[in-house]
Amino acid sequence: MNLRSRNQRSFSRAGEDDILRRLVADLLPTDHAHSAVDIGAGDGVRWSNTYALFSQGWRGLGAEGDPDKVIKLARAYRQYPRVFACRAQVTPHTVVPLLRAYEIEKDFSVLSLDIDGNDYWVLRAILSEFRPRLIVTEINEKIPPPIRFIVKYNPAFTLRHHFFGFSIASLADWCAEFDYSIVALEYNNAFLAANELSGVRALEVESAYREGYRDRPARRKLFATNDDMEIIHSLSAPEAILFLEQFYEKFGGEFYLGLEKIEAKL
Repeated sequence: MNLRSRNQRSFSRAGEDDILRRLVADLLPTDHAHSAVDIGAGDGVRWSNTYALFSQGWRGLGAEGDPDKVIKLARAYRQYPRVFACRAQVTPHTVVPLLRAYEIEKDFSVLSLDIDGNDYWVLRAILSEFRPRLIVTEINEKIPPPIRFIVKYNPAFTLRHHFFGFSIASLADWCAEFDYSIVALEYNNAFLAANELSGVRALEVESAYREGYRDRPARRKLFATNDDMEIIHSLSAPEAILFLEQFYEKFGGEFYLGLEKIEAKL
């Protein structure tokens, strides 16, 4: 279903806001909260998964740690009195108090999470008290299933070459634990839906990865910086583990990696 009218723009990088429109229309009840939380909101417009929702009258919150970007974020939200811009370095310890402070509903409609680092840990913390209906979260798209990979929590984390986040296989484990389903993958953005929603159709993780990232015709062009890890797609899972151990050798002790489910802890 194409939910974009002639007057609607796409603000996200690869049409993720169109996917959200479809999921909102197909899965959310008409009386849902119409609220969104964008953590790692950037300037609020460029590559935004939520700006289209806010422009349609939704309420919510955008949080951004970069002081220059948050100025632009506040400017972008200025015409939307029910949308708030917050300068915050969101962590697993601060995210729940932040959502409480802005009176976000326990079952708010959409969460967009992209902080290039401790995303896995912030996601777990949010679910300790909140249950967003739909979630879009960035994965480390370079690491195929069945490989589990999670960067350990580091309050001083800085983004480094290909070293961030978590793999789609670890996201699938998270979904099983919290009763969500992967319902779409758009390159490096995974879309999740709470399983209590009517009409949720879960994607099997291997096919989601193939169809949403690995076998996309434009992938090599759009993600040209991933070429130094391209060999991983021609390796067996045990060989890929060895490759990653060597590739991330300088980050030793900072990540979990394996073929079995990871019992990760803060």
